[in-house]
Amino acid sequence: MARDMYRKLPWTGGDPRSVAEIVNGLVEGKSNNTGDFSTATSTTTTTLYNERIGFNSVILFMPLDHDSSQEIKDIYFTNFAQGSCTVNHGSHAVSRNFRYIIVG
Repeated sequence: MARDMYRKLPWTGGDPRSVAEIVNGLVEGKSNNTGDFSTATSTTTTTLYNERIGFNSVILFMPLDHDSSQEIKDIYFTNFAQGSCTVNHGSHAVSRNFRYIIVG
């Protein structure tokens, strides 16, 4: 699920002020392609759902705590579909927490 929802232009365009506001927001890093996820406990896969995920998406992630940072070497993504993918990870008694960005 996306954490922030920034304004989008309507498909028909917008007035100059709206265009400037939205473009300036993008230059400042305000885009709607971020979210967070936690790995499921005692399993080796977790499904990540986000409408922005597609077949050619690249997902970059950031651990949110020390335990999660230890999982970096074991995480990879597979089974990309429209709106979801599978996060492959180690099996642990506690969940690991990450933020992510979707590109493409």
